Amino acid sequence: MKIVILDGYTENPGDLSWDIFKELGDVVIYDRTPEEEVVKRIGNAEIVITNKVSFNKERMLQLPNLKYIAVTAAGYNIIDTVAAKELGIIVTNTPNYGSSGVAQMTFAHILEITNNVALHSHSVKKGEWANNIDWCYWYRPIIGLKGKRIGIIGYGNIGKEVGNIAKAFGMDVAIYDKNNHFDVINLSLEDIFKTSDIITLHCPLLPETKNIICRENIEKMKDGVIIINTSRGPLVNGKDLTEAVKKGKVYAAGVDVLSSEPPALNDPMTSCESVNVTPHIAWAAIESRQNIINICFDNLKSFQEGKPKNVVNK
Repeated sequence: MKIVILDGYTENPGDLSWDIFKELGDVVIYDRTPEEEVVKRIGNAEIVITNKVSFNKERMLQLPNLKYIAVTAAGYNIIDTVAAKELGIIVTNTPNYGSSGVAQMTFAHILEITNNVALHSHSVKKGEWANNIDWCYWYRPIIGLKGKRIGIIGYGNIGKEVGNIAKAFGMDVAIYDKNNHFDVINLSLEDIFKTSDIITLHCPLLPETKNIICRENIEKMKDGVIIINTSRGPLVNGKDLTEAVKKGKVYAAGVDVLSSEPPALNDPMTSCESVNVTPHIAWAAIESRQNIINICFDNLKSFQEGKPKNVVNK
């Protein structure tokens, strides 16, 4: 079978290997594929591996040999799964490849806000400690986590990892989730807003969760709340959040995702001093990316053996 990897650079910019896929067929790898080259590059291949290159019905109809689309991500909204099913094309994803990495990034943002490591390291390197008349100093408050309430919106695999880390810090863990969980405090969304010192988002993007962080809901929160988003960009109204930060209602925010990626140069989130923004890298630990490759390989091998797994269009 011919296997075409359309945008391999995302998972593997050179520090990993696709070689295991050579056991399963003839492999052609492209770092990136522009839209106008997608159909040509796939040609008569039966198997496509994609991360961001999308497939609608029109595109799939141009690829009569296509039998299998592997999405190297947990989300698969880039594929018209209904059309794929109609055309007999199996679509798989790579679930739960990096929960611990995303949880780690969540706390990297929390700790940067509460401990201000980069701010003070930069000041020392500029000579401000060497020239200080006192033996120590701090430019922003150092905030202890013990006893603070963290409100976790969405308590799936990542939310649970975040909760476990929070407990290790001695935090009070409260969650809002569609299911009740016995190891934490279950609250309504309103009470999460009203009582949490830190709110962190780990829910899917749905019509009811889009802009869940908005002016109306921020007004329900405690003064000085910290907000973290390592889930989906559109969960947050960036304009409303940055306005709340500038007014002091929100103490600070840390986000790894934005509504538009890459952002416009005038995106309000990237120009606000007390909003830390990382470029969608919570998923990208080398261990997580290796997991993606391993899961994708296992999915494809299972498909070839007639026992497909992680199928999203059954």
